[in-house]
Amino acid sequence: FEEYEMSDHTMPGSTGWGMIARASRKVKITGGVVADAIGAGKTVISIAMILNGLKAAKKAISFPNKSGATLIVVPPTLILQWNTEIIKFTHGLTVNCIYDLYHLNHLSLNHILYADVVIIPVDILESKDYLKNLLQKAGTYSEENGGSPELPKFTGQMEKNAAQGVWIPASSRDPYAGGNNPQSQNRRNASARYSHVYVEGIQSLRQRKDFTISSKGVPIEYFEWERVIVDEIHESLCTTKEELDNMNFFKEKNRRAGRELLGVMTKDTSCRPLQYRKSIFGLTGTPLLDHTSRVIELGNLMGNTYIIGLGSHWRKLERESCRDIFLYNFLEQKQSREYRKNVYMKCQEYLTIASCRNTCEDQMKGITLTDKIHKVLMSEEEKGVYLDSQHGISKEHRILGIKPGDFDPQAGHDISRFLIQNAKVECRCKELVTVCQGILEKSPKTKIVVFTDGRIGAGIAARKSLMAGTDPLGCVWLDSKEDSRLDIAKKISWFQQGDVTEDDWKRPRILVLHFEHAAGINLQHECHNVVFFSPLYVGDGGTTGDPVVDISTELQAVGRVYRPGQKQKEVILHRIEVKGPNGENCFDSHLIQRNQNEDYKKQATNTDD
Repeated sequence: FEEYEMSDHTMPGSTGWGMIARASRKVKITGGVVADAIGAGKTVISIAMILNGLKAAKKAISFPNKSGATLIVVPPTLILQWNTEIIKFTHGLTVNCIYDLYHLNHLSLNHILYADVVIIPVDILESKDYLKNLLQKAGTYSEENGGSPELPKFTGQMEKNAAQGVWIPASSRDPYAGGNNPQSQNRRNASARYSHVYVEGIQSLRQRKDFTISSKGVPIEYFEWERVIVDEIHESLCTTKEELDNMNFFKEKNRRAGRELLGVMTKDTSCRPLQYRKSIFGLTGTPLLDHTSRVIELGNLMGNTYIIGLGSHWRKLERESCRDIFLYNFLEQKQSREYRKNVYMKCQEYLTIASCRNTCEDQMKGITLTDKIHKVLMSEEEKGVYLDSQHGISKEHRILGIKPGDFDPQAGHDISRFLIQNAKVECRCKELVTVCQGILEKSPKTKIVVFTDGRIGAGIAARKSLMAGTDPLGCVWLDSKEDSRLDIAKKISWFQQGDVTEDDWKRPRILVLHFEHAAGINLQHECHNVVFFSPLYVGDGGTTGDPVVDISTELQAVGRVYRPGQKQKEVILHRIEVKGPNGENCFDSHLIQRNQNEDYKKQATNTDD
């Protein structure tokens, strides 16, 4: 691959001439993206790579830190599933699953050196005392310097550099009249300190030569792996259009932790937390590579491939103040058409060389996907609450058929209150129970997956409705506060495997999941009914939402069941649509129509032109 960078500048004077400087070099790519369609066998391809290089990996083992293992980094819900798939397709491989520091402390250095596969959660930095253990073993832990910092709650802190509407400066020190959060700089400091402490600890840790073969609890950052495989790479790292436009994101812990673990902010790859000898691969079924920033970042992370534009990539601005941004915009030349053309060209070239996209239509022949909409009418009382929840919009403009674009965040409209109320409307909750009862009456042994938007409390509303009454249907859900990673993995396994014991048969037949857990879980062997409690919308109203991203998430959810290996001839997607008291179209109607749009689906799966 030819790495390429250019810079163009206007010549002084009135000639209108410009000067372009170019630099390039040819390199061997050491990573890429396996972007096969959902169910096309990304896991099997990864296992095949491990088996193919097994002899070479064993020869490369060297004390104290050169492991023969392939490190697999996955969302915490997929650890047990990956272990099961490896056992299914191989014989005799040594697999170590590290859920948290507790499990790491039970493994010796010898166990990790001579393992064939090590599986860890992408948010292992969220594990209690994991960073503290790393710093202590590195010799950089100090209570006087604040001990081990907590993972920052905020990552992106880009500041506004333009004012919308009428500009009435409060003072010369605050030209944007409070448009920028005064805490932004403190958050940037906390984020930068965490990265610094983490990287500094890793460098000190790697200098240690006194670990013995029986040393336990040695952090994974100490080792050099044969290769690294990152599952659901789009979920953990890549940016979306919404995130590029709105920097108040990454509040999900596993995404923030994953960015640190993979070294997003570390340009020197030798200092990154995860070191490998052969290659690093990202796996994703919905790559969403629809923006040059996503491709530039992915190339840098998957093998440190430099794509034109990386030097001014937006992540560079995450921790810069408004003054820094002003100077950057003032001193740097605007990008020319020639520059932008080369950015697009090199991004496409990288995808052509370093990514593969296989589909599985042949394996899905004979299995149909039925999209079934269950329409339910709200009561007059529910209509009143529905309209009242359209906070910030004048009463004369509150309507049943309101759309996301009708909410203007700049005018003080608060769509979040409306989304929360719309999700928990009573008629929706009752319809969920009715839908699940109907499915179980026809097939009592089947299992059902209900997807909800956890950001707006939809999971709680769905759970309460299924657990209510004297003879409730019951349900299983993942409790991020109470459940350990192992507990979560076990709960999911109940819906991946057939019932054998009496205790298995007594468990609830319904699994309630948040859409954020929609990637990677294989449920096709036991489930063929998926319920969307409410249509997915992520945004603040106006033009902030991105239908392609929302549809991508919904497709991921359906793909948990509609995939190769499905035993039934029909997979049914049940959508609950709340309508007005007289059948009027409401918010749900617009979103369901939007989320069924075929053109958006093609963009979400990168199958359009």
